[in-house]
Amino acid sequence: MSLKSTLRTVITAGKGVTAGLPEATAERDPIDLFGEWFEAATESGIILPESMTLATCTPDGRPSARMVLLKGFDARGFVFYTNYGSRKAEELTQNPYAALVFHWPVLQRQVRIEGTVEKVMEEESAAYFKTRARGSRIGAWASQQSSALEDHQTLEERFKEYEKQFKGSDVPLPPFWGGFRVAPERIEFWQGRANRLHDRLVFIPRGEGWETMRLYP
Repeated sequence: MSLKSTLRTVITAGKGVTAGLPEATAERDPIDLFGEWFEAATESGIILPESMTLATCTPDGRPSARMVLLKGFDARGFVFYTNYGSRKAEELTQNPYAALVFHWPVLQRQVRIEGTVEKVMEEESAAYFKTRARGSRIGAWASQQSSALEDHQTLEERFKEYEKQFKGSDVPLPPFWGGFRVAPERIEFWQGRANRLHDRLVFIPRGEGWETMRLYP
């Protein structure tokens, strides 16, 4: 983190408790509100503000969670990318529901999202894949994500093999790699406040709009 970002982080620390931040209102569109909060998190100097917890479940209801990175959002939902052979991808294929949690402690804010999951179009995955660093693209080919790995050297050797294979050419999108989109069925904004009198505002889609309600903290 740069000195400027560090100072910004120190300045914004605790605002949710002492000074408060602009309140969410029930008239807001939750996607627009998320965009404002995400921008504020980015400007605060937080490292990887796009990091989020992704919770999935097996068909028999056994949960698992891990950190992933948000790579895009709009009215359709929230997108992340992965190997389609990974544990999370297999669970989402078998049980296409997920929950996301963003936690920005410096701003005393959380966003919780629950919804259905579907794969993004291959064209969208390919467009994003091209923006990744070349090494990351090669790494996507080399990794058999979530499979047993004998030792790290094996992974490095696989990387070198694909590095040689794609030398002098573009690294294409692997057929086993792409995005998932979480279409929200519930979005909750949590704003820390003094005396633990936190703000909690829930949005649930209803027809063309959103139903909203406040919750006790």
